[in-house]
Amino acid sequence: MATLLYSATASLDGFIAGPGGDMSWLTPHVAGPNPTADRLLSRVGAILAGATTFGGDDPNRGTEQEGAFGGRYEGPAVVLTHRPADAAPDGVTFAGDLHHAVALASEAAGDGVVNVLGADVARQCIEARLLDEVLLFFAPVLLGDGVRVFDSPGGTQVLLDRVPGETEHWYRVRYRAGVSRPARGGPAG
Repeated sequence: MATLLYSATASLDGFIAGPGGDMSWLTPHVAGPNPTADRLLSRVGAILAGATTFGGDDPNRGTEQEGAFGGRYEGPAVVLTHRPADAAPDGVTFAGDLHHAVALASEAAGDGVVNVLGADVARQCIEARLLDEVLLFFAPVLLGDGVRVFDSPGGTQVLLDRVPGETEHWYRVRYRAGVSRPARGGPAG
């Protein structure tokens, strides 16, 4: 079964995008080698992204590094949106329902990782008890405003446990005992 993992690079004050979704701040911080990101990329079987992330700013727009993982990801992507484009780009599927989108991405990933991109989709996955892991990278910058790593009005607390043998910012999501997690995967429909 696929692992749903939310990964993001954040500023030290907890933002993954600047005001208005600006990602230009990230460019100087993703240029060097990153063995953890490389290890993750080797396990990613599909991407699940929100419409804002999919159609939003890319710090590498117009270069060979444009796209997920600096343009190195080549695989299926599922975009969660209520306003799909008339025609999907090759390898992209649009889905209007979270559970359907997760099922499609999980099926595409097989036993690999579904890399969840976008804070709102990650929040929805957490609220639906579907997210398995969180991996954060931090850039030495303070943005002061923008899109938070996790934003849940009313203060939803999410407990995380370190994944043994991984970097210090790779966690498993711990859900409250006694509340079952919904099944996912299987035929998407």
